Amino acid sequence: MTLGFITWLLVYQLIGEVISKGLGLPLPGPVVGMGLLFLTLVMRGDLPDGLKDTAGGILKHLSLLFVPAGVGVMMHLHLLEDEWQGITAALVVSTVATIAVTALVMVGLAKLTGKTDAETPEKETGKQEAGDG
Repeated sequence: MTLGFITWLLVYQLIGEVISKGLGLPLPGPVVGMGLLFLTLVMRGDLPDGLKDTAGGILKHLSLLFVPAGVGVMMHLHLLEDEWQGITAALVVSTVATIAVTALVMVGLAKLTGKTDAETPEKETGKQEAGDG
């Protein structure tokens, strides 16, 4: 049964590749395929247990996919030595930007939902205790 669901995943990836390349989309084929799989599952209204088990099995071993990237980094270590300043700057700037954008999104969502830090249970409990005394 698992082989059937692996085939299912690969077929959706293939369809995504064909659509992405055929239409010249700026999205990778696997992302398009994943979107199509998601739409299919939404229209079905359920997630087959076999697909859930297969995806879980793949995710358990996801770290293995980083081995080729690690080997590539080690093979081109001389490039890292030559470009370490730019790589370090890019990592620092992207990390700071990610934290800033996340904070802004949280503030925006708090304003949108009308929930602020003052409405957390700890603060309300403190107010009640202070009012009770």
